[in-house]
Amino acid sequence: MLENPPAPPPQNSLLQVEKLSRHFGGHRAVHEVSFTLAAGAIGGLIGPNGAGKTTLFNCLAGFMQPTSGQVWLDGAPIGGASPAQVFASGLARTFQIPRPFPEMTVLENVMIAPLNQIGERFWANWLRGGAVRRQEHQTRDAARRWLAFVGLSELEHKPARILSGGQRKLLELARVMVAEPKLVLLDEPGAGVNPALLDLIVDKIAALNAQGTTFLIIEHNMDLVASLCRPVMVMAQGELLLSGDAETVLSDPRVVDAYLGTA
Repeated sequence: MLENPPAPPPQNSLLQVEKLSRHFGGHRAVHEVSFTLAAGAIGGLIGPNGAGKTTLFNCLAGFMQPTSGQVWLDGAPIGGASPAQVFASGLARTFQIPRPFPEMTVLENVMIAPLNQIGERFWANWLRGGAVRRQEHQTRDAARRWLAFVGLSELEHKPARILSGGQRKLLELARVMVAEPKLVLLDEPGAGVNPALLDLIVDKIAALNAQGTTFLIIEHNMDLVASLCRPVMVMAQGELLLSGDAETVLSDPRVVDAYLGTA
């Protein structure tokens, strides 16, 4: 983690980002981005290709070390932590192009998500066999509940390689939810998905949010953003351009110039 992070500001928010930057030499992929996201929100992050959205996600999720700045999740500093530490803190992310383990079954792909499973310790199967079996049973039950939630129960014994792009996104959603995260970062959930599955994905995100899960979503589908996201944040050239409700943001001339006018 970044050393000696200051105490977070006293704000009622789940995610707090303060002057977060990631530079590659002279290129400022993300530069001094600051925002807060309230618990229970569905935040939208939009902007043209190359605006820095995915780099920001990578820094939040621990896949990339920030050059500077701070991040807090539920009041705890996570800036600069490893992906495993960030995940254990309650922040999970999906990817624009899901990559499940292709030869493992759909069910097995979901079961591997929870951290600190007893059976992962090489001695536990001999010394704590009963505990291993109980935890595996609980994990399998949870995985099956989430597969049922996303509509993939009938495919649980099939290899993940047979899934369509949209089904892989549903599988990835089930895989992160089995770990019961506080915040989920979704990277373009609507990209490459047919309209029927897109409607299903939107419905599932809304249902999970109604149950208390907070989301931050990178998305280029403006209909999805307008229907789901409050607030909507716009990035351009590595910086946060503005933030607000969807109607105000999407009609702002700066957004039209920076993004919608070049879409």
